[in-house]
Amino acid sequence: MDWCHYRFRSVWELPAPPEDVYALLERAEEYPGWWPQVREVTPLDDRTGTARFRSFLPYDLLVTARALRRDPVSGVLEIAMTGDLEGWVRWTVLPYGTGTRARYEQVVDVHKPLLRRLAVPGRPAFLANHALMMRAGRKGAAAALAV
Repeated sequence: MDWCHYRFRSVWELPAPPEDVYALLERAEEYPGWWPQVREVTPLDDRTGTARFRSFLPYDLLVTARALRRDPVSGVLEIAMTGDLEGWVRWTVLPYGTGTRARYEQVVDVHKPLLRRLAVPGRPAFLANHALMMRAGRKGAAAALAV
């Protein structure tokens, strides 16, 4: 097992139309306004930017993200990441009942030296940290969409 390799999946059920959820998720530069653990997003051009994340544990993750796919018809947003994390993230936004189901998938390898050194003993804490981040993101997205 590669202790520095992670696969995450989260599902957010949100009480808003899919097109509104897609629009919110597409505007990554606005994430810090509603997702507390996304501390900073800096666009570099129309497809690339940098982001800084920090959840409960006392470390920052810095990545450069590049848009791979923006498909509002199928509800898919996908990015490639390099930096402290290397891999990809995909959102799939679909109608669900009277609202939306947004599926988040992430496959990454950790490159941050401290996290690599702590890979085995820290893995349970890293997984919990990510779960807390995703829970706060869903709550923030729901509040942003309610405005």
